[in-house]
Amino acid sequence: MIDIHDYTAPADAAAKAELLAPEPYVPTRVGDTGTVRAVCVSTRKGTRKQPQDGPVEVAAHLGISQDAHASGDWHRQVSLLAWESVERAQAMGLDVAEGDFAENFCTQGLDVMHMPMGTQLRIGADVVVEISQIGKVCHTRCAIYYLAGDCIFPREGIFGVVLQGGQVQAGDTVEVLKVGDGTCAYSPAEAIAEVEAARAAGTL
Repeated sequence: MIDIHDYTAPADAAAKAELLAPEPYVPTRVGDTGTVRAVCVSTRKGTRKQPQDGPVEVAAHLGISQDAHASGDWHRQVSLLAWESVERAQAMGLDVAEGDFAENFCTQGLDVMHMPMGTQLRIGADVVVEISQIGKVCHTRCAIYYLAGDCIFPREGIFGVVLQGGQVQAGDTVEVLKVGDGTCAYSPAEAIAEVEAARAAGTL
């Protein structure tokens, strides 16, 4: 692999689109499980997150205590991205790893990107997260976007509110407790409308 600072995006747009295409849709079911591949935090917003060696504290209605995005004032308290999405970025030649797309939880073996809003996940022994937003609109483009010509996280990353706190570390299980109906009481209507409009316009 090459470092992102030396990266040149594929000239063939079709080839790049194929590499960025998400995995086939797998319906979410109660009892589905995956693994926390990494728990990542950063002290500043807009930067890559660093994988943590040990357990981190996740606070109810706040997020990961030491992470810059932790806040009780909004619905995007924690973020998740599938390792399989990171692998597709690696297939483009990017030298990226866990935390480089600013996700808190890098999961493996679970189709998080297709889970409907309102889906509840148990992460580790105690933490419960409800999915509150799927994808995001980037008002300012990140460094990876400019280097690769695209970024996976706005389409394939998901966000959640923490309903129950506890500790989480790499290797913990992620389990689907409830399949959502596509809505979340914690999500502002205008935030969801913005994402849906961008998706409909093909800009997400």
